[in-house]
Amino acid sequence: MSNSADRVGDKAAGKAASKTGSKAGKKAVSATFNQLGVIGCGLMGGSFALAMKKAGLVRRVVGYSKSPSTTETARRMGVIDLAAESALLAVSGSDIVLLAVPVSATESTLKAIRHLIHSEVLLMDVGSTKGDVVDAARRALGKQLPTFVPAHPIAGKENAGVQHADANLYQGRQVILTPLEQTRPEMVQKATDLWSALGCQVLKMAPHNHDAAFAAVSHLPHLLAYAYFNAVSKQPSGRDFLSLAGPGFRDFTRIAASDPTIWRDILIANKAELLSQTQKFREALDTLEQAIQKGDNSGLEAIIRQAAEGRSQWQLSTPPVPPKSK
Repeated sequence: MSNSADRVGDKAAGKAASKTGSKAGKKAVSATFNQLGVIGCGLMGGSFALAMKKAGLVRRVVGYSKSPSTTETARRMGVIDLAAESALLAVSGSDIVLLAVPVSATESTLKAIRHLIHSEVLLMDVGSTKGDVVDAARRALGKQLPTFVPAHPIAGKENAGVQHADANLYQGRQVILTPLEQTRPEMVQKATDLWSALGCQVLKMAPHNHDAAFAAVSHLPHLLAYAYFNAVSKQPSGRDFLSLAGPGFRDFTRIAASDPTIWRDILIANKAELLSQTQKFREALDTLEQAIQKGDNSGLEAIIRQAAEGRSQWQLSTPPVPPKSK
């Protein structure tokens, strides 16, 4: 995490991410898993369980959440088949384990389950930061480290919770794998085949490159959405302003509705890269403000045009976002 975002900014983000899957959904998993242990039965963990079931890739799902009511809701909804009373019991008998907990809970969770992680268990997470997750795994797993394949599916919703779990959440999305040097190649291949079978495009990156890239394209936008909404709503006339807000405001602030605990942890975990990006944003905002202050029509238009054309080019080069499931 010591590398700056500049390293990713010019070529590294594209070159550091190597595509390892074929077309989404085309690659078959070599065998069906007997039992999936899900630790954290919320949106991400619940959606993974449903996706595995829908694809016929698992015979049984055992789940555990810190909140017993969440675990019971997941069982009642059919997201999981059995509710475990602890993370360790969710792992018992599982040949694949998914951690879907806040990134700050990664180390304690791994320590709690490591005694039942044997050499043939595929262990993955779905955290949005990777440098801290990798460091936590090194401290917690010991000889079980080679089974761990850190993963970040680029998917989600602004609404958290198992009640929003969706079997199609990962369909057509990218998944970034950041394996450690000690991760066994067969585990990386197994994870690659699995995510591909769920309809994902799988890429591999170094953890520090991942964190630099996502500070720019994910974590900073969330930070701006929080700041923007609060800046408007806290003004004396904020309520009146909000009553006039249209689709543009709604689109810009949509991600401000994301889970506060999860995003608190993400922003703190990736603070070095994120603060590098906030500085770059301040510089860009200063340039715009100066053009407005000076009444520099041509300069201001050039900045706006550069952004408009750049976004159009980016959108043309990006695969379409899969439609939301009904």
